[in-house]
Formats: sequence, structure tokens, C-alpha cells
Amino acid sequence: MEYFVELLASFLAVMLVITLHEFAHAFVAYKCGDPTPKMAGRLSVNPVKHFDLVGIFAFAVVGFGWAKPVPVNPYNFKNQKWGSFFTSIAGIAINLLFAFLFYPLVELTIIYIVPNFAGTYMAIFLIAIVSYTYAYSLSFSIFNLLPFYPLDGFRMIDSLQRKRNRFYLFLRNYGYYILLGMMFVHILSGYFYLFSYIDILGYFMTVAMRFLGWPIVKFWGMFL
Repeated sequence: MEYFVELLASFLAVMLVITLHEFAHAFVAYKCGDPTPKMAGRLSVNPVKHFDLVGIFAFAVVGFGWAKPVPVNPYNFKNQKWGSFFTSIAGIAINLLFAFLFYPLVELTIIYIVPNFAGTYMAIFLIAIVSYTYAYSLSFSIFNLLPFYPLDGFRMIDSLQRKRNRFYLFLRNYGYYILLGMMFVHILSGYFYLFSYIDILGYFMTVAMRFLGWPIVKFWGMFL
């Protein structure tokens, strides 16, 4: 039963993280002058609007994935370059913000909730959902910084780089397959030790989460 309680908490955390991420893209694009996300029904906090089956499956298997990209027409932006950039970075920013806000909830739950309700399903659920929300928010923001299409890292490059050189075209045409390949290696590394030597994605995520998580932990550590 505890497994299913944690599974439910994990699923709800994924839905929250993904929904906020995509809504942030849609909201910023709309504010920058593009009505496309609103017309497509993506200016919404309904999780169903943002589902991508492969991305959700990846989240369930390896702890990070993606949602259905928000449709955007950069020609509608008041400033095409910066409208595209701010729209691309919006999802990453909102996830980092929620990682920052949820970390103290993890600590407070451990300090006040768990001792009073130790061993109950409510305690298991509460500590799981705040922990997963913090971890997924941080990992999702970092994962989306990768410069592979269709992730936000590529879209940020796309917004600032107008010269379509061979490297850009390579990332645009093959980035998705590179990403899937890296995720596949990461999954295999959990079963076969040999693959851990070439698990570039796992190494990047581990180092980046420690790097970005450190200031959050240190900041809240001054108060908790």
C-alpha cells in the first residue's frame, strides 16, 4: 500500500510540475503579444492540455521528461527575439521558483508532520508529494536546459542565434533522437554497470542538481 501512496504522490507532483512549466510558456508568450497559445487552449492549468505520452513515460521511468510543446508564433511577438527568449526560459524559471518554494516544505513536513503522524499513510503521502515536487521541479528545469530539440535549451539558442549553421541544423534535425538515445543509456545504466561509464545524461543531471540545489539548501538552512 505504501508503494501506491508514493506512486500517487509522484504522479501528482509530475502533473503539477509539467502543468506549471507549460502554462508559464503559454502565459509569457501571450503577454509578449502572441495569441496562439490561448487559441490552442494551452493558456490553462488543466494538466490534460499539456500531456505528451512519451515525455510522461520518461518522467515515470527516469525521473525527468517533457510535455507537449506550447504552439507559438514568434512573428506575433512585439519583439521577436526577446519574446522568443523569455517564452523559452519561462518554464525553466517557474520550475526553479517552485523548487525554491517547496524545499522548506520538505523540511517543515519532516520536522512537524512526520513525528505527529509517523507510520500513517497521510505522513507518507505528504512527505512524498513535497519531496517529489521539489526534486521534479529542480530536475525538470535542469533537463530543459539541454540544447536538444524540442527542449527549452534549444529554443533559447534558436531565439538568440539567427545564423542557421550546420551545428544548429544538426541539433534541430537530430537532437530529439540524441536525447532519446541518452535517456535509453541512462535507463540501461541502472541495470548494467558497463553503461554507467557512458551515462552522460545521468552524470550531467547529478552534477547540475547538486550545483543548483546547493544555494537553495544553504539559503533555507539559515532559517530552518
